Amino acid sequence: AVGSDFAPLLRTVREHGLLERRTGWYVRVITANLLALAAVVTALVLIGPSWWALTLTLPLAVVSARTAFIFHDAGHAQIGKGRHTGRVLQLFHGNLLLGMSRGWWNDKHNRHHANPNHVDKDPDVGSDVLVFCKDAASGRTGFRGWLTRHQAWLFIPLTTLEAFALKVRGFRDVFSRSRVGGPADRGRMRDRVIEGGLLVVHAAGYTTLLLTVLTPVQACVFALLHHMLLGLHMGMAFAPSHKGMEMPGTDSEERWGHLQRQVLTSRNVRGGVLSDWLFGGLNYQIEHHLFPSMPRPHLRLAGPLVRAHCRRMGLPYTETGLVDSYRQALGHLHEVGGELRAAASAGTG
Repeated sequence: AVGSDFAPLLRTVREHGLLERRTGWYVRVITANLLALAAVVTALVLIGPSWWALTLTLPLAVVSARTAFIFHDAGHAQIGKGRHTGRVLQLFHGNLLLGMSRGWWNDKHNRHHANPNHVDKDPDVGSDVLVFCKDAASGRTGFRGWLTRHQAWLFIPLTTLEAFALKVRGFRDVFSRSRVGGPADRGRMRDRVIEGGLLVVHAAGYTTLLLTVLTPVQACVFALLHHMLLGLHMGMAFAPSHKGMEMPGTDSEERWGHLQRQVLTSRNVRGGVLSDWLFGGLNYQIEHHLFPSMPRPHLRLAGPLVRAHCRRMGLPYTETGLVDSYRQALGHLHEVGGELRAAASAGTG
């Protein structure tokens, strides 16, 4: 019965043509982004070995984030119908331009979409540097305990490391997989070689460009600032999506259908064209999770249909302003660390 809750909405969305591809729109977006990237690189070459070149780290971070959003959309088959098109676009924008592994990211992100905010199945809420549920926080001691107690305050500074983490994890995944025989494994090995080759080309090209144009010290500072700003941008775009929303476990999994699983764990962020651009469409997180292959420009159009359907089903549809979305997300992180802070205060007392 719960599965049928989604069927009428899917039918309505299809009737409105919102699942149809917008290839022309994406061609314009990709072209504009590549031109912007070329403009930043040209400006860097023209400025040369000067500390003024560091002013380009901000526009380069913004362009890199646009590249990441295209990489994301291609992974969801939003741009082209064939798998080959999405694969090529991802390899170009992710492995080559960003230095991010397509295979590693797709595996992680697909598991997130299948079970968003699930305490056992969603890798994005697994206990690592940050902790998102109280049960996982209770056993943390030492430095990890200190991180959890203060994670709400540390969240924004920690996002500056996100771009580095994505690159390191991708490189580690591509270059650490064991070689095994068999036709299927040979196909995976071929993908690994292609991915690894593009990652090496990215690293070599990025390093060569900076060391050719800038002094070694300037190049190091430029790379550090670029990746910190990129991590901050991506972290701030992803943070409002699920943090502080429902976190299902095994019990709720049995009674939630696709509609409930995606709507109750996601939060939309209100805004206009600027918000859509800055968030890469991820501010329509509910619509994106319900219809992952829906082209980005259609997410806004699907919003009223999804909202009305949720109202008919008596299902909460969470939508908030930008500032309040961060308040809720950071408030959740602060609440998770509450027991550890209380225990630390009691121990001090």
